[in-house]
Amino acid sequence: MFPAAVLYPSNVNDIIDLIKFSYDLSVPFHVAARGHGHSIRGQAMAHNGVIVEMNSLNNNNDNDNNNNNNENCGIRVSWDSELGFYADVGGEQLWIDVLRTTLEYGLAPISWTDYLYLTVGGTLSNAGISGQTFRHGPQITNVHEMDVITGKGDFVTCSKDMNSELFFAVLGGLGQFGIITRARIVLDKAPTRVKWVRLLYDDFSKFTKDQEHLISIDGLDYVEGSLMLEQSSLNNWRSSFFPPSNQTKIASLLSQNKIMYCLEMVKYYDDHTTSTIDEELKKLVKGLNYLAGFMFKKDATFVEFLNRVRSGELELQSKGMWAVPHPWLNLFVPKSSIMDFNVAVFVDIILRQNKATGPILVYPTYRKKPLLRINLISGSSTIPPPHLTIEEHDSFEDESLDAHPMDSEDHSMELEDLIFSEEAREECGLGSQTNHTFSEGTNF
Repeated sequence: MFPAAVLYPSNVNDIIDLIKFSYDLSVPFHVAARGHGHSIRGQAMAHNGVIVEMNSLNNNNDNDNNNNNNENCGIRVSWDSELGFYADVGGEQLWIDVLRTTLEYGLAPISWTDYLYLTVGGTLSNAGISGQTFRHGPQITNVHEMDVITGKGDFVTCSKDMNSELFFAVLGGLGQFGIITRARIVLDKAPTRVKWVRLLYDDFSKFTKDQEHLISIDGLDYVEGSLMLEQSSLNNWRSSFFPPSNQTKIASLLSQNKIMYCLEMVKYYDDHTTSTIDEELKKLVKGLNYLAGFMFKKDATFVEFLNRVRSGELELQSKGMWAVPHPWLNLFVPKSSIMDFNVAVFVDIILRQNKATGPILVYPTYRKKPLLRINLISGSSTIPPPHLTIEEHDSFEDESLDAHPMDSEDHSMELEDLIFSEEAREECGLGSQTNHTFSEGTNF
């Protein structure tokens, strides 16, 4: 899985020249864009091919709004009468830097990942899922426009109304349809602080019902959940949330139940809503079936909350554990199967066989609101609707599993399947269904 060379581009034209050179060869070589190195199984590698080190573009970036003629996009905040506020962001940029730059204008993107030290091009090549997904959709549904270098080396600007097939192919396309060099990201007014709450459950049914209830009401900005196991640390790499004064009480509960479920919810606020936020939160929590006495609240800045994984990363780096190989798996599980999934996987495998000590996250997500587009590539015109979509991802611990319960009744999924013809693939420079120009890399 070793490349023949690594390209450190100084501008977008360097990447265009590389791909055009490969495309014109009788036997093109593989090209893989590498962002911040968080793809799994060596997907950012290109066997006997060329890796494009996207971070190199940062050397010529100037993140300003002064209309300087910089060679590369960087991060630029703008406003349009039709689109509102948005940011034009280079595909090589990290989400943490997008956050810092947009906050200078009192703005921020609306959909995030749990970990912010990932590239924009990387997460948009996958999906970009976190606790805001139920409300705003994954990151790939919050993009107005992109610049993409196709497998032919063509530089194409695309959106839902312009070169739309390429636009929807690249978003969530795992890097198979082109390299993202710029994305126009949706922005909104940024809050300044958050009320951050965790509720503990010993009953999975009550836990999932409360998650479903919370995403059905227009009140919260973030809803996630996680498993708590007796063999795992209460405060893992995701955040140090539980204060020392409560850890003994929680540990005692875990020793009795062996497995617990933690519902995590966040409500944003600012100076204008400081006087009402506590009452709003009280109403949102009312009627939930968590264990009495096991609600924990925290007040944090907006940045502290979004960047919550960073402290855990630094701790693991200090122990030499950050780069340790670790399996990671994301699953979309329909509501109709989530109870069976809890018994068969969470209890019978993870708990009883002591198979995991890393974080296990549960995100509640609608099937239709908003629509999660999934790209399917096939030579067949008939593809049965999937019941389970598996996405492998990156983690920072020993073993992890994300389960996304989806409502199979009121919110049945309508997949926007993109089945690409040979003509469409040729236009992207992909050739036949089995002869890709790009390697299986994503520019994470």
